[in-house]
Amino acid sequence: MKIITVVGARPQFVKAAAVSRALAAFNKRNNNTSLEEKIVHTGQHYDDNMSKVFFKELQIQSPSVNLEVGSGSHGYQSGVMLERIEKILIESNPDLVLVYGDTNSTLAAALAASKLHIPIAHVEAGLRSFNRRMPEEINRVVTDHLSTLLFCPTDIAVQNLAKEGITKGVHQVGDVMYDSVLFNSDLSEKSSSIFKRLSLKNKSFYLATIHRAENTDNKERLRGILDAFNSIDVPIVLPLHPRTKKTLGSNLNKCNKEVRIIDPVSYLDMLALEKHARIILTDSGGVQKEAFWLGVPCVTLRDETEWVELVHAGCNQIVGADASAILEALLKAEDIVEHGFPSGISDLYGDGCSSEKIAAILGNMEPINVS
Repeated sequence: MKIITVVGARPQFVKAAAVSRALAAFNKRNNNTSLEEKIVHTGQHYDDNMSKVFFKELQIQSPSVNLEVGSGSHGYQSGVMLERIEKILIESNPDLVLVYGDTNSTLAAALAASKLHIPIAHVEAGLRSFNRRMPEEINRVVTDHLSTLLFCPTDIAVQNLAKEGITKGVHQVGDVMYDSVLFNSDLSEKSSSIFKRLSLKNKSFYLATIHRAENTDNKERLRGILDAFNSIDVPIVLPLHPRTKKTLGSNLNKCNKEVRIIDPVSYLDMLALEKHARIILTDSGGVQKEAFWLGVPCVTLRDETEWVELVHAGCNQIVGADASAILEALLKAEDIVEHGFPSGISDLYGDGCSSEKIAAILGNMEPINVS
């Protein structure tokens, strides 16, 4: 089976690394089966700290093609990707296109494949924030409705698809990001020098990330988040997304001395920071889950989340961008630091073998005809 994997953003590199390892392992175990994978990088994330370092660090095969699309408006970026991906698919004639998550790269690849009647497999299918103002929500809904195989991380994701009439080709496999955390957690301890570089101590700091357009493109929301950060007397490490840095501009100088703004970090450095943080504040879906897996309370700087099971379990609080709400949530999070997570919630996202399950499904499936 010839598989074209399309990625473009750093969370997708992490997921693709786990699945690519599983595909290679499946081939070794099954001499008569060949899952031939070719990786196409759209270039949606193009900065070395956001892209190149991930391929090297996660030992992902270098992309066969880098489309070098770069940044731009949603329409421009998606349109250029669609045109360039279509050309690659016509030339390669794959049996399957494999996509991840909810970025413009995901949407463009799904649209290109569907127009060419090529089956699509969507990893992380069925997630819903129920907020259609989010570009990611549009991307994931459209991709799910175009996909032939839908690999869901949770039971809730399966239920979301069923409510939309999607039941065929749906597989609850667990979360491939959990596979990656298990695989790389110890490695991050051995190879990361981030603590030495930043002179940090275990559980002595908060870790924050801000990158979603709903926060970075809204001055009022961004001001609320920064007001909260400036009211905290605990060191806050803030790896700053290039878009956020550009939006903040001179306001960066208004952050107090406890807010330590650094460049984006590699995946292993990020895992090390997450593992040793006291509390995590983020608008990232992936970081919400990584906080849970690493046993760190999370405060989510959004008005909703796709990962509702974390909220139900009491590990995550949704606070939006209001400074007072953020500060109140931190008090509750400190209580979790003191007493630990509630018991009986360790298996929310599978057993850490999600990638192997995906590889087995792909390796044992009959040819798909979607024409």
